[in-house]
Amino acid sequence: MASTTLTFCSSFTATGRLPQKQNLSTTLSLSKTNLNFLSPTTPSLSSHRLTFSPKPAFSSLPKFSESEAPVLESEPESTDSEPAQLVETATPVPKREEIFAVVMIGSRQYIVFPGRFIYTQRLKGANVNDKIILSKVLLIGTKTSTYIGKPVVPNAAVHAVVEEQGLNPKVVVFKYKKRKNYRRNIGHRQPNTRIRITGITGYEDSPAVTLDS
Repeated sequence: MASTTLTFCSSFTATGRLPQKQNLSTTLSLSKTNLNFLSPTTPSLSSHRLTFSPKPAFSSLPKFSESEAPVLESEPESTDSEPAQLVETATPVPKREEIFAVVMIGSRQYIVFPGRFIYTQRLKGANVNDKIILSKVLLIGTKTSTYIGKPVVPNAAVHAVVEEQGLNPKVVVFKYKKRKNYRRNIGHRQPNTRIRITGITGYEDSPAVTLDS
């Protein structure tokens, strides 16, 4: 029916004339049927409006506000492959005995402590790694008592080990005489011996002076 109405309208616009009576009657009858088609009971095409709802391009992603940022959960790193670090505990070093002594070597006096080294004048006949005993002990002091020798502490001894035979720093001896054109520049290095104190023994039986705490 709609196609018949369209042909009638197209022929009228093209020729500007109405068709013949026979065709007009058929056209009017068809137009009545078309009016029934456009009756208020049947919904018109204008009433059928297409409604489109805008859909987000990515509907599966959740929306976050500006104040709330998305939190991404990261998988915890596996620590099975990393070897466990071993913490080495420092072993406590035993404290040295708090004791000192005053010994005489040659014509000089030295204060010695166990575990330390000193430089003395050259010890004749002593080689490296030789163990020596110093018997001229003038005084021994501990944390609580003092042993004073008269002139030496009886039975006391200082044990040491020879570590090196060397020379002292160079000393310049310069001689000068005025108006005689006399100049003499001589250098000298005194030989010495380095010894390390290993222990102090033999003073226990000597009379001691106890210090009041």
